[in-house]
Amino acid sequence: MGAEQQLVKKAVKGDDTAFLQLMQLYKIDLYKTAISFLRNEEEALEAIQEVTYRAYKNRKTVKEPAYFKTWLIRIMINYCNDHLKKQQRVVFNQEALNNKGAPENHNKLELQDAMQDLDERSRELLTLKYFHDLKIKEIAELLQCPEGTVKTWLNKALKALKEKLEGNGGDLHV
Repeated sequence: MGAEQQLVKKAVKGDDTAFLQLMQLYKIDLYKTAISFLRNEEEALEAIQEVTYRAYKNRKTVKEPAYFKTWLIRIMINYCNDHLKKQQRVVFNQEALNNKGAPENHNKLELQDAMQDLDERSRELLTLKYFHDLKIKEIAELLQCPEGTVKTWLNKALKALKEKLEGNGGDLHV
């Protein structure tokens, strides 16, 4: 068993230091997830605080130490989706547009915009698969559904993303 899994076991048993070490270890992954959904640095940082609190409060529910990171990311995705629903709007970050508007980043911005227009499940699947490099099997376990279902959903999500990009005049090939 790896050092991370040992930390998870300690954290689940109530070791606050181990929990803080894990949060330090995964804060970049949580930030990337939050920023990909919320597209606003301040809101992403607030999301990390809230997710840290929720994870701490529910840490004893972690059954499999190997999936702690996945569990955290799932909490973040749920938080972000709830946050966006409450706002009833897509957050538009003008500063990010200005900073990332350079030609070399055009496709990344276009991809983020297109993903915002997808349904919640599609955004979640694409984020887990392509931003967090989870395997189909890991996503299936996380979502508690068969791998074939994940493949079908992922295929539909990619198709929808491609249509959004082509519809927006995008030149990014999926």
